[in-house]
Amino acid sequence: MVSLGCTMEIPKIKTYMLKPREVLLAVLMQYGIMPLTAFLMAKVFQLSPLEAVTVLICGCSPGGNLSNVLALAFQGDMNLSIVMTTCSTVLALGMMPLLLYLYCKGIPNIQNAVPFLGIFIALLMTLLPCAIGIVINHRFPRFSHIITKMGMGILLVSAVIIAILIGMTIGSEIMLIMTPPLIATASLMPLTGYVLGYLLSTAFRFSGPCRRTVSMETGCQNIQLCATILKVAFSPDTIGRLYLFPFLYFLFQAGEPLLLAVLLRCYQKLSVPADAVKPEEKHEYLSVDNKIPEEKGPKI
Repeated sequence: MVSLGCTMEIPKIKTYMLKPREVLLAVLMQYGIMPLTAFLMAKVFQLSPLEAVTVLICGCSPGGNLSNVLALAFQGDMNLSIVMTTCSTVLALGMMPLLLYLYCKGIPNIQNAVPFLGIFIALLMTLLPCAIGIVINHRFPRFSHIITKMGMGILLVSAVIIAILIGMTIGSEIMLIMTPPLIATASLMPLTGYVLGYLLSTAFRFSGPCRRTVSMETGCQNIQLCATILKVAFSPDTIGRLYLFPFLYFLFQAGEPLLLAVLLRCYQKLSVPADAVKPEEKHEYLSVDNKIPEEKGPKI
């Protein structure tokens, strides 16, 4: 998060705060598209009541730090990404109880299980490191690029290590909840958010970086908060192995865009624009008849 803060600029942050059109649209999509998508997925795949509640809790969660990492991977607007994540997390203090009440009627006290302390901690974990990065970028801009590369390198290495550890510890239990309806739900929910976020931001004529940022912010959920709600709201005997559904959701939420980001970077590396070919290199492709004859005699 410190490295992400090093890519932010104070004037651009002020611009988004004073003219929050993109931020407002992204927040509306975050709390409009994802809860509705979760509700429809539960109906379409005929999930059990407890499975439906688990999916709805994931859909009603705010955006997490993963969206900021993905926005950086897709060369999005980091200033917009951090502002959007902050706004959605602040609004979660009121929106999560309201949405859970509306979508989970009939389930007693589910809206009271919202972890307000967890939301506040998530907000601090976003704002404080980013503030440090912004100060570094403002005061010592020559170090920003180095810190950004180091941060992304550490992130990739730690992500691989954490994935291996999760597979070693709870991999077998995750496999037990991988029923076809839950797998389909976990894979289609974030994908729907990514696609609809991009299409709607395109309809509002956002710039390319803003479209990619809004797409990532719409499709990403704060899985840590989702797991905390499940732990607080239900006893282990009641929730059972469904407690691990957020981790299954996270695999698709992170894996789908990261795979696309890798393919995008490979395409950018392999494709060479025609303008990049130097004039002297173009002459090499001319036939002998098309070569310009050299002039003999002294050059003036």
